Amino acid sequence: MNIEHLKLFVRIANTHNISAAGEALGLSAAVASNHINKLEEALKVRLIHRTTRKVSLTEEGKAFLPYAEDVIASVLSAQASLGKETNILQGRLRVSAPASFGKIHLIPALTDFLKAHPKLTIDLKLSDSIVDLVEGGFDIAIRNSKLKDSSLIARKLTSDQRIICASPEYLKANGIPTHPEQLKQHQCLTLTGLDHWIFDDNGKELNIKAKGNLSADNGEAIRDACINGLGITLCSKWIAHQQLSDGVLVEILQDYPLTSDTSIWAIYPSSRQVAPKVRAFIDYCKEYFENNNRWEV
Repeated sequence: MNIEHLKLFVRIANTHNISAAGEALGLSAAVASNHINKLEEALKVRLIHRTTRKVSLTEEGKAFLPYAEDVIASVLSAQASLGKETNILQGRLRVSAPASFGKIHLIPALTDFLKAHPKLTIDLKLSDSIVDLVEGGFDIAIRNSKLKDSSLIARKLTSDQRIICASPEYLKANGIPTHPEQLKQHQCLTLTGLDHWIFDDNGKELNIKAKGNLSADNGEAIRDACINGLGITLCSKWIAHQQLSDGVLVEILQDYPLTSDTSIWAIYPSSRQVAPKVRAFIDYCKEYFENNNRWEV
């Protein structure tokens, strides 16, 4: 029984898609389908139902899945006992991350990781849209939103403190708001889907509907528009810490902190075993951002 065929079967059980499962393992749809055929022939049983839209496990497939996961876990444990788990990571790791965080912080973090694991290939998708890990065949997603799917596991990498800021030029021309309610008289630049700004007003929650003449789906775009004096915005310190340090942005309303309890998370599908490459990547990112989170200073 081929261990790679088992890995493909487990991936198909998660994605319900042969093409996506094969792509995640570096296989074409035709090769992936052929591998599953060979596994079924070896077991002399049908493991999956195939339709034009998706695939699903047969009753035999559902019964076989935990055993396949145990076999894979046993092989990984055997490799670890020989010292191979961390030293010879190989294959492809599919990672999704927010566009701005990925560009500013994740790309620099990859340098030493890839040097340490030259046989590993990272397929990185940068998008501010929330991707479906299972449907998209991703191993890991970096997110700055709360975990809602109980079938996923989240591990905190670093903080995501959010503030209200503006350029000195805008504040000079339009005045400095001293209370969140005064934001209603200002141009507020909003990130798509983040137009309710919730403040702590002396222990009470104050929800301000931010309105303005510019909204965008990219954090860097909104930050740069703010630098150019187009209005006031809410942004994460990790995206603006350098601009705050340089003085081209100024934090305001510091007496009314935002109440959002957000962090940067590594999200991965729940399973009975975690691939060594996934564990190694998350462990590395955790340590890297603990030592390189200048925005917390």
